[in-house]
Amino acid sequence: MRKALESWRYPAILLCSIGVSSVGEWIYFIALNFIVLNLTESALAVSGLYIVRAISSLFTNFWSGSLIDRFNKKKLMIFLNLVQSILIVILPCFSSLLWMYVLVFLITVASSMYQPTSMTYITKLIPVEQRKRFNALRSLLDSGAFLTGPAIAGFLFTVGTPYMAIYLNAIALFLSACITFKMPNIEALEKFINRTEKASLFRVLLLDWQMVIRFSLKNSYVMVVYLLFSAIIILMTATDSLEAAFATQILALSEGEYGILVSIAGVGVLFGSLTNSVIVEKIPTSWLIGMGSLVTALGYLIFTSSFSFLIAAIGCFVLSFATAFANTGFYTFYQNNIPSESMGRIGSIYGFFEALFIIIFTTIFGIFAEWITIRSVVISASFMMAFVAVILLWLNIKPSKSHYYKRLISSKQQ
Repeated sequence: MRKALESWRYPAILLCSIGVSSVGEWIYFIALNFIVLNLTESALAVSGLYIVRAISSLFTNFWSGSLIDRFNKKKLMIFLNLVQSILIVILPCFSSLLWMYVLVFLITVASSMYQPTSMTYITKLIPVEQRKRFNALRSLLDSGAFLTGPAIAGFLFTVGTPYMAIYLNAIALFLSACITFKMPNIEALEKFINRTEKASLFRVLLLDWQMVIRFSLKNSYVMVVYLLFSAIIILMTATDSLEAAFATQILALSEGEYGILVSIAGVGVLFGSLTNSVIVEKIPTSWLIGMGSLVTALGYLIFTSSFSFLIAAIGCFVLSFATAFANTGFYTFYQNNIPSESMGRIGSIYGFFEALFIIIFTTIFGIFAEWITIRSVVISASFMMAFVAVILLWLNIKPSKSHYYKRLISSKQQ
């Protein structure tokens, strides 16, 4: 018992760091929207924040993996948290919308780099047998942040200002950096990719992209599962961009009813994460990904086909509940099948295309929502999502592919 608790010492500390950072990010995200809205009184200016964040992620994923794989992950995580904290503290000092966009761009650059860096560090730190449980607990923390973050932000808006919420996020990121400082330096004795090579930046990026292409061709099944899951994420994000308009214009819900709908989705995420954390070890990773994705798509079908608040609420609960299972399965599959030595480059380059297609599909859905009806667009997207999920489930549960859900890939398989 004592040995088991000791083995979870550092994972528990890491989960604490992730939880603090996640809550702070939700507070920051909501507060920033209100600050820009109060400053400009323009919904378009708020939409600009989303565009800036998307462009920043796209710009960063193009090259960040090459840097991540060449540096110590623990030190880089601490540095990125501190950079975000400092930039967020500076943010309220500017009343110019242009400068706020610039700072948001830089903050998102650091945030976009932190994601693949932390994923690589987690993969190196957490033993294979603990990854499913860790990912389930991480999903639980993310769902808790989804509920508590907006609640804390609302409370701070009541007793203070959105700027207070912004500063609280800066403190949260600083605390996350301090917690990470206590984590082991698991790469202390590892050799990194030669950082002194005299190749040009373009040459380095070209070689790294070629490496990712070689890995993808050698591990085509891993690439296909990743791309199919990313396709579901892309369709979910593009559909979510029309969620508010669908709820208020098509279902004729009031703003208060829409707020309740969002809360029900939050409860679904929480219940799904709690259930997932309890039974995760009893469900194969392949079924977590496949059935989690399929039930999520069915939840979207229920929601987009609804004509009443009750049916819409059921759809929101179902899709949110299932997302926790799908994410846990995918994270575990990703960690076990992507070599940690090149995880930064592979994750960032794959993320580049995911961000690109999110922008494309969100734009296409928005245009078609103007040309035809919103319901037609979101129902079509839900059917596309279900179709992709069925293919993903079929690929996951094929007996001939079972070894992909039990193995730990080595760097020789790149």
